[in-house]
Amino acid sequence: MNGPEIFVSFAPGLRLFVGAERRSGRTSVATDGVSTLGHVVESLGVPLTEAGRLLVDGRPVDVSHIPAAGESVEVEGVVRPQQVPGAPLRFLLDVHLGTLARRLRLLGVDAAYESEDLGDPALAALSAKEQRVMLSRDRGLLRRRELWAGAYIYSDRPDEQLRDVLERFAPPLAPWTRCTACNGLLTEADKDSVREQLEHGTERTYDVFAQCTACERVYWRGAHHARLDAIVSDAMREFGGAAA
Repeated sequence: MNGPEIFVSFAPGLRLFVGAERRSGRTSVATDGVSTLGHVVESLGVPLTEAGRLLVDGRPVDVSHIPAAGESVEVEGVVRPQQVPGAPLRFLLDVHLGTLARRLRLLGVDAAYESEDLGDPALAALSAKEQRVMLSRDRGLLRRRELWAGAYIYSDRPDEQLRDVLERFAPPLAPWTRCTACNGLLTEADKDSVREQLEHGTERTYDVFAQCTACERVYWRGAHHARLDAIVSDAMREFGGAAA
């Protein structure tokens, strides 16, 4: 770009997306005079899913604003908790976020996930079709125009990923109501109705069961329950105000 020069600064939380030369504050950018401000911001590395208000000389503008020479642009971060209007809050996670998907489901959050890599175009189309917020660490995916909505997952640690999503979107929590395997809803199950799916030791030891209404997987409070209960307890303690 070799057109009008503008001056851009990014909120501290967005500086990880931009080049080192733009992380210290206000820097100059040569535009082409026809591209939108949204395009300019993304060309500098920041997915628009992560950008909050765009301020030009202190006044809010839309992403469609065409920058003029000498304008000073501030790119703010997303305000938390973030509102996603137009559809019930539900998520779609890419192939690299399987642990996060299972933990969201454990808390009763609607979290679709495919264990196979569908590819960016298919994921973006599915996000739009089902009106799901796309969660990903793939910046290219989050820049696709087809997305219904999206959010970058900043950490590669599941505990931090979960906290980030719960803090950012404040979804209603309803622990132990979703299948962690397929995202279906759970219902109480009589022991006799699921007996054929139980190993002998499980049948002898446990009496309380739940079953997925979609894939028919059976759940009980087995050896891993204490670890899962700790995840639920921590989330409810910190974010329980969003409980359903």
